Amino acid sequence: MVVNHGVPEALQEAVMEACKELYSLPREEMAEYIAAGPKDPIRIGTGLFYSDVDDAVCRRDYVKMIAHPEFYCPAKPANLREITMEYSIRTRELLLELMQAIFKSLELDSGRISEALNLESCFQILVGNNYPPYAGSNQVMGISAHSDHGLLTLLFQNGVDGLEVKHNGQWLLAKPLPGSLFIITGDQLEIVSNGRYKAVVHRALVLGEQTRMSFVSMIGPCLDAIVEPVPELAWSAPQGMEFRGIKYRDYMEHQQSSRINKKAALDIVRVQHNILTSQGSPNNSTEAASAGYSHTN
Repeated sequence: MVVNHGVPEALQEAVMEACKELYSLPREEMAEYIAAGPKDPIRIGTGLFYSDVDDAVCRRDYVKMIAHPEFYCPAKPANLREITMEYSIRTRELLLELMQAIFKSLELDSGRISEALNLESCFQILVGNNYPPYAGSNQVMGISAHSDHGLLTLLFQNGVDGLEVKHNGQWLLAKPLPGSLFIITGDQLEIVSNGRYKAVVHRALVLGEQTRMSFVSMIGPCLDAIVEPVPELAWSAPQGMEFRGIKYRDYMEHQQSSRINKKAALDIVRVQHNILTSQGSPNNSTEAASAGYSHTN
């Protein structure tokens, strides 16, 4: 959780109210966005679906909109664009500041890593979630267990609990400190840090008889950046490089095209240390990992 974050409570409340207006619009006014595909800059979804991962029915309404490097927003309600644009700018600045602190915690040159990931052109998406109460007899979730594909996710909610994080094999209900915002580490941070920072598996529950709402701001590297472990973190690790490099755009498309399954998407880039190379030595690609950072040394 982060406090003293500079994101006004009034702005958070305005975001929630604008989302309520959006969800209450007639379906025909949202039809263009409901029919949108995973690559479209604005998507609206609603409905029930079954999750094999959690053996539960999931129920969620959502709006997703890309906010950076270009900003997209539904045309209605009229005030949504102005409010979410301000929110995206403030939270992007906060998340990028937190990334600098993370690089410092790892004793890294933050300027060099930021340039390699091209964070000036970072990808940012905003997601509004609405979890209505469910009166059925089956266990119901808002969204099943998963990790986020980006670097960092910022989340706040409407005072109704429901976010759970997995810690030491146990699900813990996340209860925010007064005035705080949740910060969730994502897959790209686990890759860049060579596993020093772990992507957090989390899920949303539907609890009680109150509607839960949350709003998410997530940043990732530039879509065309090659994301790979920082060389010095790979060199100092017992088994060397834990992940191979991948373009962030390709990783995101892989994750978005697969069924939600905890952190399974990371397996596409995870180095298998027990596999031998053709020369008969353990597969260790640390040398290749330095390629994306060498031009800034």
